[in-house]
Parts: sequence; C-alpha cells; structure tokens
Amino acid sequence: MKHYEVLFILKPTLTEEEVNAKLEFVKEILTKNGAEIETVVPMGTRKLAYKIKKYERGTYFVIYFKAPPKLIAELERILRITEEVIRFLIVKYENKKEIAAWEKLSHGIKQSKKEIKPLDTPEIQ
Repeated sequence: MKHYEVLFILKPTLTEEEVNAKLEFVKEILTKNGAEIETVVPMGTRKLAYKIKKYERGTYFVIYFKAPPKLIAELERILRITEEVIRFLIVKYENKKEIAAWEKLSHGIKQSKKEIKPLDTPEIQ
C-alpha cells in the first residue's frame, strides 16, 4: 500500500447535493478498488489561478488515502471522463520524509517552515 493524495476541482455551478454526490462517487471508486481513505478535506469554492473551461471558480477537495499502485490508473481514467471534474492532481508520497509529511497532513497538522525546505537553495541563517 502506497500513500497518495488526490486534489480535484468540481464545477462551481453544481448544487450542494450534486457536489456531495460527486464526492461520494470519488470515495466509492477508491474504496471499491482497495484504498483506505484516511481523510477528506473539503476546501470550499475558490477562485482559480486562471480560467478552466470558462470557469473562474471551482469547488476543491483533497483526499488522503493508502492504495495499491494499480488503482491510480483507474482513478485517473474515471476522473478524466467525469464532466463535473474540471481539474485533478494525484500525488504519490514515497520516501520516509514524504510519508511523515503525509501523516501530518492527513491528520490536519500543518508543517512548520523549518520542515519545508526549497530544493536547490542554500539554507539562509
């Protein structure tokens, strides 16, 4: 079982019932394919950085889960063909440091600035 995070953005024109139905749909895909959902973080409706399919806003959700790697291809396929999903991103956490960060994020603990280091920049003191 690998550690993953999926962020997806739904159309802002959906009603609350439709949004909840799509969230349950995504959760059902995960559980039917052997995933263990750790946390679901509803982030609400936000302004997009740029227009996507004529929309300036979107309803964001993040789901932290553990799953076998074969599930990711199926999840990606279904999210691509779902009309209500305007964007999605799947992140895989691999090494010990990333998995520790996943554990904190999935339990709602924010990382301190010391833990988040830019990759190719020297440390400033």
